[in-house]
Amino acid sequence: MTQAKTAGAPVALPDEQMQVRVVWLYFMEGRTQGEIADALSTNRLRVNKIIAEARRSGLVTITLNSKLTSCIELEQTLVAEFSLSRAIIVPTPSDPDLIPVLLGQATADYIAQLLSNGKLSGIGVGWGATLREMVRHMPSMRRPDICVNSVMGGLTHGIEINTFDIASDLARHLNAECAYLAAPIYAGSPESKTAIVTQDVFQAAFRQIASNDLVVLSIGDMTERSLLMRYGLPQDVTIDELVATGACGDVLAQFIDRNGTPIDHPLNLRAIAPPLEALRKIPNVVFASGGINKVEAIAAVLLSGLGTVLVCDEDTARAALSVAARARTPAELS
Repeated sequence: MTQAKTAGAPVALPDEQMQVRVVWLYFMEGRTQGEIADALSTNRLRVNKIIAEARRSGLVTITLNSKLTSCIELEQTLVAEFSLSRAIIVPTPSDPDLIPVLLGQATADYIAQLLSNGKLSGIGVGWGATLREMVRHMPSMRRPDICVNSVMGGLTHGIEINTFDIASDLARHLNAECAYLAAPIYAGSPESKTAIVTQDVFQAAFRQIASNDLVVLSIGDMTERSLLMRYGLPQDVTIDELVATGACGDVLAQFIDRNGTPIDHPLNLRAIAPPLEALRKIPNVVFASGGINKVEAIAAVLLSGLGTVLVCDEDTARAALSVAARARTPAELS
């Protein structure tokens, strides 16, 4: 029932006073919007609008007192600068040996979120210490509808970070199907690579790789810390030779220069893996890699535009962002 105003009736609060009262009760006292509406004799819609406007106008500012704040800010910058769908940045530990562990855990958490949505049917994996840790931190699930597959050839001698082991162990965690690209990382020559991949069994494997919803890869650098440099490089190719041709790192055992472009070297034609351009057709390509030794390689991958998600540690990602910014031409920056 509407009541007529009388001389003794309370007058409405001025807008500014109402705003301050609402935001104080909401942010400082933790009241719900419904409680605030009752306390100030208004409605929840008005309270909601006042809170939203207070954030936009700067009447309320929020400061996160957390060491993760700088990581979150960096994530947003990376997404904006390189058209990523997501960046996941973790604080850099004092012990560099912990970087693969932390990045592996962060990658596992991200993939578990995707799996919980039930939208994945194929997951392709590469190799490396970070992906090994990803598998170790992956929660057990029952997803027989998913096929986990290796997206590149593997080492011919056993090592737990081999692509075959990573694919099979991830499939075991997920109770999923598993498929291998059962070949060495490199063929003896571009001609022998062509002879291998044109066989029916390999054509089927490459069709499976192309149908993946998600591919998870690491990024290699050109130092002796690189697993590919230590274990996978053919004896007839040297690191110095690749560097002289412009290589600063590798993706899928194919070497790229500082602009993210494949170098002109026969070794790239010997890699038993999809060509790098094929990654652009896969909906979600996650690069999980970190460590200061990989700064230039990660910057090159960011510039290449091959990935949709980067998982990295803060110090490395910040340095890679700086390197990538310097590498861009004025035309690209405008």
